[in-house]
Amino acid sequence: MYTSVIKRFIDLLISIIVLPIFVIALLVFGPLIRLEDRGPVFYLGKRRGLNGKVFHMYKFRSMKVDSEDIRNPDNTTFNSPRDHRVTKVGRLIRATSIDELPQILNIIKGDMSWVGPRAAIPKDDYTWNDLNAKQQKRLTVRPGITGYTAVLYRNSIKPEEKLTHDCYYVDNISFCLDAKIFLLTIPSVIKKRNIYRN
Repeated sequence: MYTSVIKRFIDLLISIIVLPIFVIALLVFGPLIRLEDRGPVFYLGKRRGLNGKVFHMYKFRSMKVDSEDIRNPDNTTFNSPRDHRVTKVGRLIRATSIDELPQILNIIKGDMSWVGPRAAIPKDDYTWNDLNAKQQKRLTVRPGITGYTAVLYRNSIKPEEKLTHDCYYVDNISFCLDAKIFLLTIPSVIKKRNIYRN
């Protein structure tokens, strides 16, 4: 009942409340992103969501146009405080997590939730049957803008550890846990904890 109805209702309610903040951020940072290198305001990245469905996740673009796609050996996105691909505006919106705000559109569309596991980057040659049990379990709930793993560890732990914590969240999902994660997100963003992977 909670995951199928109540959680979705709360997602939409919070989205309506936060929508004006997203609009203000778009009006402020949209022109700055556009003016820096004349590229698009939004970045659309492929992600694997509920039940393995692939969708396009919205973010404010923080990298230069046509930047090379650099990945870690485990297919996770490479990030570094000295990443030459990131624009000046991009450094600011990444440090403050403002780049994540457009994902409110994914929540309204039903692709994502406010709280849930981090949306995984799909491998083109991977089908549902190629995923292991933990990877499949993580996909039984909508991915979130914030989540249990993201708020506690962000990029400080390895993907396998993240997967284990994501599965813990799936097994223990509740209104109280979601509320706790949501509240912990605020100091985590302000203090800029574990933005970059060790």
